[in-house]
Amino acid sequence: MWRSKQVWGWALYDWANSVFATVVIAGFFPIVFKQYYASHLSIEESSFWLGSANSLSSLIIVVLAPFIGSIADCGGIRKRMLLIFMLLGVAASLLLYPFFVSEWYWVLAFYIVASVGFMGANVFYDALIVNLGYPENLDQISGLGYGLGYLGGGLLLAACVWMSQNAELLGFKNTIDAVLLSFVLVAIWWLLFSLPLALWVEESESVSSRLSIAPSRILSETLQTFKSIMLNKTVAIFLLAYWIYIDGVDTIIRMAVDYGLSLGFDSSALIMALLITQFVGFPAAILYSYLGHRIGIKNALILGLMVYTVICLIAYSMESAQTFYLLAVMIGLVQGGIQALSRSYYALLIPAERAAEYFGVYNMMGKSAAIIGPVLMGAVSWISGDSRSSILSILPMFIIGGLLLLKVKEHREVI
Repeated sequence: MWRSKQVWGWALYDWANSVFATVVIAGFFPIVFKQYYASHLSIEESSFWLGSANSLSSLIIVVLAPFIGSIADCGGIRKRMLLIFMLLGVAASLLLYPFFVSEWYWVLAFYIVASVGFMGANVFYDALIVNLGYPENLDQISGLGYGLGYLGGGLLLAACVWMSQNAELLGFKNTIDAVLLSFVLVAIWWLLFSLPLALWVEESESVSSRLSIAPSRILSETLQTFKSIMLNKTVAIFLLAYWIYIDGVDTIIRMAVDYGLSLGFDSSALIMALLITQFVGFPAAILYSYLGHRIGIKNALILGLMVYTVICLIAYSMESAQTFYLLAVMIGLVQGGIQALSRSYYALLIPAERAAEYFGVYNMMGKSAAIIGPVLMGAVSWISGDSRSSILSILPMFIIGGLLLLKVKEHREVI
């Protein structure tokens, strides 16, 4: 498995695209938006609009995911569809650099498009895992992808942080110019390191003649997928649990820096915390997959959700950057593991020949959850005037998601 070019080509796409999630979504964009583009808005209002943009991009994927998954399975074009969405995300990331754009709403529009490209490509990236030929090692392969994603995202973020801290030495007029250039570097990195997947990952063409890609047939197949899921109690309960708990995970990814800024923490301290999460997350995502193999995926997932519950409680009362660093370590230990084990668990439950279609539903569930969390945090902060209370709004997601997981069978009991 570890010598397979297919496995490494697939996993390296996580290295490629995670820089968008790390440098743009979680890192610099919330800072640039709040302190540069929307500096004339109140803290609570800018949080609301950023949360709404994150929610809208997720809503678009919710609508598109089942249909584009059906198209890819009908035509056997998962890899091509991935590359199309990747190019959309790369192009929109370049447009985040303010060549002529200065209004905050235009910047949010490009951010939404880039996020759609990022998430849309992931529908097909997740689905391609079933083409790798190692069903008994999906936990480790999925963990390898997330681990490389954390490492790649962390390395580019570290480089961008260094560049922003030495802006004048590098010839920039000010720090913000260096930070804005990071969006261009993200686009270049994302495009360059997508090449191994494009060149090395082979997709079976056996499904290409299974169906036509007529719109009516695509709709019929999508509805059939939902029907099949509803008839499979294990898959249905797992997806419901995933829909709830991944909302909390994704919301913390997207809103942690904004939350820290709202509490008055320095942006450099928040970026340092994000770096800690990335470099802790690299080995943790891989090791967590082995933990799931040893104690059971369900138990490993529930353990991670318990850690997230504690994280929310600590975040509500934290007063110092040191506490934020502690939370960064805790998040790094479980975040990638939860994501990787959720993906590999689902891959073992679904028919391989309809993987993109089923992962369309999986991503639809995940991204529909991500509609709620960010806008909920922003709305609670704006309405209450208390940024701290916003973090408690996502606490029930981890508790309810964990309780539902208790009703899900281990995949080794199912297959």
